[in-house]
Amino acid sequence: MSLPPKRTAVIALTKGGSLLAERLAALLPGSEQIRSRGKVQETLARAWQDYDSLICIMAAGIVVRCIAPLLRDKTTDPAVVVCDERGQFAISLLSGHLGGGNALARQLAALLGGQAVITTASDVLGRTALDIWARDLGLAAADKHRLTQVMAKLVNSGSVTLCSDYPLPELPPDIILTDKPEQADLRVTCRTAHWPRQALLHPKTLAAGIGCNRNTPAAEIAEGLRLTCAENGLAWQSVARLASIDLKQDEPGLLAFAEQAGLPLDFYTAGQLNSVAGSSSSAAVFQTTGAKAVAEPAAVLSSGGGPLLARKKKYTNVTVAIAEIAQFAFPS
Repeated sequence: MSLPPKRTAVIALTKGGSLLAERLAALLPGSEQIRSRGKVQETLARAWQDYDSLICIMAAGIVVRCIAPLLRDKTTDPAVVVCDERGQFAISLLSGHLGGGNALARQLAALLGGQAVITTASDVLGRTALDIWARDLGLAAADKHRLTQVMAKLVNSGSVTLCSDYPLPELPPDIILTDKPEQADLRVTCRTAHWPRQALLHPKTLAAGIGCNRNTPAAEIAEGLRLTCAENGLAWQSVARLASIDLKQDEPGLLAFAEQAGLPLDFYTAGQLNSVAGSSSSAAVFQTTGAKAVAEPAAVLSSGGGPLLARKKKYTNVTVAIAEIAQFAFPS
């Protein structure tokens, strides 16, 4: 799975550090030297918001004290790598896995002829970094804390078990496939039911068909989708695409919701929707749109002909149905 290019700030304190910062900014694509001018804490705070990675050419203690108030979550905090001004050591200090700090430290060490300092247990012991493995397959963790617990088990015991509702690419040797979901540490599924201490990983395998009244707000559409998922034991994180009738191509709330959720939105004509057999029909919908139904057939068409996992549910201004994507395949 391709990731967007990262922007890196290179920040130094001393004259020698500034020379190294200038050199690194020229060598690293997407990097920029940021001059602190004696205001390190303010500079780091600004860079924290604007950059994906920070290279700090200064003492690690200074960096720790300055960034401590800024720490929020490893999925959103930027990567932080600390270097000495001679480039002898590149220390991955923060967001080593998801933020790419470990990879950046190794890259700096290779460029400068120095030593990367990596302290994450999975890297030190040669274990799979489950958060990176899941991210690269497009899997969303239902509970980050539970995934962290399974990661700890992998580090401590050397392996974990996994059960998947979908065919997976070849697994790393320390992730053992099992066909017994109740015994699995990890489960790849679009469902929300799980066993104790099991971490759920949700793939993008669902298509949601949506019908709505004119001028329905995005928040109401989002709530309808979340309620439909919850009532049917489906993970909203598994929704991969949205669909509706072509009459809604200019519907502000629907377009806004799709943009906010980062989901593609498919539109179908009444004729296309009417070609889907077995959909729950509505005389009122047919009179207004010429389609016997919208939500269910839109979901099926968007899924490539997959089965309906949630038949249409009508709320005040929104109707939602969900189908499972046919012939789903993970990125290779």
